Formats: sequence, C-alpha cells, structure tokens
Amino acid sequence: MSTVDLSAKIPNNVALSSDKRLQRALEEWQPKFVDWWKSMGPEGFQAHEVFLRTAVSVDREGWANFGFVKMPDYRWGIFLADAEPDRKIGFGDHLGKPAWQQVPGEYRNMLRRIIVTQADTEPASVEQQRLLGDTAPSLYDLRNLFQVNVEEGRHLWAMVYLLQTYFGRDGREEAEDLLRRRSGNPDNPRILGTFNEPIKDWLSFFMFTTFTDRDGKFQLLALSESGFDPLSRTCRFMLTEEAHHMFVGETGVGRIIQRTADVMNQVGTDPAKVRAEHAIDLPTIQRYLNHWYTSSLDLFGGERSSNAADFFAAGVKGRYQEERQTDHVALDGTYDLPVLGPDGRMVTEKVPLRNAMNELLRDNYASDCEFVAQRWNRVLEKANRPERLRLPSRRFRRAVGIYADGSYDVDGNPINAETFEAHRKEWLPSPEDLAYVRGLMHPVLEVGKIASYISPPAKGIDDHPFAWEYVKPPIA
Repeated sequence: MSTVDLSAKIPNNVALSSDKRLQRALEEWQPKFVDWWKSMGPEGFQAHEVFLRTAVSVDREGWANFGFVKMPDYRWGIFLADAEPDRKIGFGDHLGKPAWQQVPGEYRNMLRRIIVTQADTEPASVEQQRLLGDTAPSLYDLRNLFQVNVEEGRHLWAMVYLLQTYFGRDGREEAEDLLRRRSGNPDNPRILGTFNEPIKDWLSFFMFTTFTDRDGKFQLLALSESGFDPLSRTCRFMLTEEAHHMFVGETGVGRIIQRTADVMNQVGTDPAKVRAEHAIDLPTIQRYLNHWYTSSLDLFGGERSSNAADFFAAGVKGRYQEERQTDHVALDGTYDLPVLGPDGRMVTEKVPLRNAMNELLRDNYASDCEFVAQRWNRVLEKANRPERLRLPSRRFRRAVGIYADGSYDVDGNPINAETFEAHRKEWLPSPEDLAYVRGLMHPVLEVGKIASYISPPAKGIDDHPFAWEYVKPPIA
C-alpha cells in the first residue's frame, strides 16, 4: 500500500499526511493488524456487510457516520480531542506547569508501560469475543457486538499511534507485541487477568461490557487528566466510544432481566421452572454479576500502591475529575482502608493518599456500578417483582490486592477457605450454570426475531427499528 493510500484510508486529525516517518511506521504495521483482525477478529462474518458507526472527526455534533461496511474494510481512524490552549498539568509534583507535548525523558518508561497496558486490553477483548457471532440472539445484538469489536480495534490504533509517534524503536516493538499476545494463551497471554478469561455466552458478554468496559471508562478518565497532552487528548476522544460499549452491556443485561421477570410472573421463581421456559433464572444472573464485577475490580490494581503514587506524583495519571478536588498535590491526606486485623476482624488502616490512588478510582467505579444495579432493579420493580440484584462486597473473590490472600463472603465478612468453597455454587456460576446458559446460545439471525432468554430493545440503531437487517450476508 502506498503512503498516499494509507493516509487517505485512515481518518485522522493528527496531520498524518505530513508525517512521513509515522506513515512509514504505520505502513509496516497496518497489514499485520489486518492479518490479526482476519485471524483473531469476529469469526465467520468478515465478508458480511455490517451497519457500523465510523468515527470521522471530533465534532460533537457529527463525529461519526453510519453505513454498511465489511469489517476488514472498516476505516480505523486516529483522533485526538481538540487541544486546550496553554493547558497546564493539574496535579502532582508538576502542578501548574505546561502540559508536555513530548514525552519527558524521566517518565518515558512509566508512560510507555501505562500506554501498553491500556493498549493491550483493546485487541484482547476482540479475541475474547471472536466466536460470539455464531450464537447472536438477534441481528441487532450481532451488529452491536461488531460495533464494539471495531471500536476496540480503533482504540488499539489510537494507542499504537502514541507508541509509534513518541517512543521510537521501543514503541514500534511494543506495537508489534500487541499483535503477538493472545487472550488466554498460556505461553503468551494478555497482560491483565480479566482479559484472558473466556467469553463463551452472551450473558458473559453483556456483563463484561457492563463492568469491564466500565473499568476502561475510569482508567481513561484518569489518563485523560495526564500531563502528557497527546495521551490526555487520545483518551478524551476514546471515552466517546466507550460509552456505547457500556450501553450495550447494561441494556443487554437489562433485557435479559426483563425476559426473566416476565417468565417469573407466569411460572413463579423456581429456577427449574424458569429454565423450562428457556430463560435465565435470577440467581444465575446474580452469580454472573458476582463473577464479572469482582474480576473487573482487580483491574484497578492493589489498594496500597507505590506505582499509583509515582504515577500521580509524576503528573502522568490523575484522579477521576481531578478539577473537582481541593488538594491537587495529595501529600498530606490519608485514606481509610479496611484491612483484616490480627484477631480476624476488619480494622481501619490510614494509607497515605498518594498510595491509595487505585482505591480512590475504585471508589468511583463502584459507585457507578451501584447506579447500574439500581437501573437493573428498576426493571424488576416495573415488572412488579420483589427480587433485587446487588453488587457483592469489594473484598469478595479478589485475586489482586490485600484481599486476595484471604476469603470473604459476598458481604465482605472474613471466612475460611472451606466455608468459601462450601458456598461457591451459591455465589458464583457453577459448571451446571455455565452449561445451561451456553445451551441457550443458538443464533437467531432472522429480521425481527430474538432468542428466548432476552427481550427486544426499546428502539433500534440510528432511528432504525429493531426489526431491520443490521447485518447482511455476503453477496453470492
């Protein structure tokens, strides 16, 4: 592919056509990305015409176009939010200094690590979801899956742009490695644990996009505060697309809950009777929620973190809505952290505020997830159901941080490992649950039809009805 063709193929606002060095680097990387997409992207649908949204600018009034496109031909663009004139670093040891337009030498490794970790989640989720198209509950949902997938691909392009532009040979090597790692591969896995978990059914997909993409939202919000201005501007625009991913997840779970509530109103609450109607019983939905919420909590890192303190001090990664904070240096404050005391009871430890930056962000995340649970419970309320879903304690089933060394029940009470195992099937999806849910996963790809375990959406995409051909088969 020629340089002119490449710059014309990639929508961008980074003056790609005038940066010959970057063009050459992307010319070398782009075919490898397409090969990765064809081999690890949505299986079985590469030749289908899909009604997709494509980012074409950063204009709030019209930043994207809708139209039918084959996914390998999707125009993965590179966009940064509009620059803020004379922007200053808003926190840490460099508070008030001009934001960096180039990578500061002393923070080069730190920034590269942050960007690579964020970038690695984007192709990972595509790999996790690559087989879901075979069991889509409707054409509407199939289209939404593919929209999430191509936008994760665009987010990878956004991060690779930063690596290729600002990190030289190291950045080029990191960009190559992003296409070499594989979700769930024991020899070359993705960097973060949640992104190596299999997603084999649509309830898992909807929970993942509700909770794990919501982690992505808060990580992007923290990075959008960064004193490295290109990273800040990149993340601010990525948030525009991330909102849709969470919408897909939250409304998907809500529609499953709606169907379950309707069935319970007909046959009662006995899970066996609900399952006999080919719906997903509410206790199973709760167990899936417990799994994916707690898995996503781990993505924020340890509750006490010297790395988080260093990121904040350097001005590289801030807090959620840093501008609303009163102390932007955070040298004197403390955070009250519940920890397990020597007598087996929970006690409070005061952690220096900078070392608690991960936990502060997790606080914001958990509060946001509480609102999601409330919205799901309103579905039950409107269906005149008394049952309610709830988030488990942040100490439950943790694999990262200070709570990973012990066992806790769903309310966060310390228990022994034997008690946890005795309640595992009550709290987390069992092999039988997984087998049942996966047994429901049959493709429903007729216009206007939908699977038995989920209700149709209230409205379709871009003013089209639910009963519309969002994905068209290849032309013979």
